[in-house]
Amino acid sequence: MKIGLYFGSFNPIHIGHLIIANHLAENSDLDKIWFVVTPHNPFKKKSSLLDNYQRLEMVHLATEEYDKLEPSDIEFNLPQPNYTVNTLAYLQEKHPKHEFALIMGEDNLKSFHKWKNYNVILENHHIYVYPRISDNITPKHLLNHEKIHSVKAPIMQISSTDIRNAIKNSKNIKPLLPTNVWKYLDDMNFYR
Repeated sequence: MKIGLYFGSFNPIHIGHLIIANHLAENSDLDKIWFVVTPHNPFKKKSSLLDNYQRLEMVHLATEEYDKLEPSDIEFNLPQPNYTVNTLAYLQEKHPKHEFALIMGEDNLKSFHKWKNYNVILENHHIYVYPRISDNITPKHLLNHEKIHSVKAPIMQISSTDIRNAIKNSKNIKPLLPTNVWKYLDDMNFYR
């Protein structure tokens, strides 16, 4: 089975995440997409980050009606700070019959060469890149790499940061979230 790993803080998960993941599940050779909820991204401020299990619960709620989309807490018990190369090695050891691929936005590909052991990742895993509006130029050696696949997924201009700020300012952002995720956020009074 070929599994696409969609890493993120999902703080909160929104319809843009689901649209991209579902597009890949239905229009690529990936059999399943796992939403890997990251405990803490070293490049993001931790202050506005909800608890790991609250974010995992939102991903669970968002994906429960999709057969090919699943939440994953695989990084919760790995040593921190964690690096993608370590997670991939752990998953490959734990699930030797699966093939794991990375899913990332075009903006992340531009800085991929700065990731820990990025060359090891490229040697052992395919990367599926979805478009994002960005000014940065992707290094040519990455654009033309045989294991990097550009996917013609819809361009989503929705951000979790904007959603959190809108909630804080009492804006109606209901259409941007799966209904059960919106209800959970509202019931728990998150981001207010």
